[in-house]
Amino acid sequence: MNNARFLTDSRRIIKALRQASKDAHANLLAVHHHIFTPDGGVTAFALLAESHISIHTWPESSYAALDIFMCGACDPLACLPALTSALLPSRLVITRVMRGIASCEALALASD
Repeated sequence: MNNARFLTDSRRIIKALRQASKDAHANLLAVHHHIFTPDGGVTAFALLAESHISIHTWPESSYAALDIFMCGACDPLACLPALTSALLPSRLVITRVMRGIASCEALALASD
């Protein structure tokens, strides 16, 4: 995300992560974040049953990097409206990377 805004607003970013998870039909397990000094950059992480969404902001460069990693029936592209409307970038570059296995439906969580 280039020329993004609100890159130091951790509440706005967390709200966007929660909405993005919902929009993708993912199961949100937890959200964690850290605010860096002195520039106020934010790293936030939505832990999903289906993997994660992470965002790292560099307010001094008006830049944010996101990683949307999902499996199963989740739709990673459905995350984009919530994230882009929260940060209002003038430019968005998407790189699609096929990682891991095609579906995680057969995987059992360690707690099962």
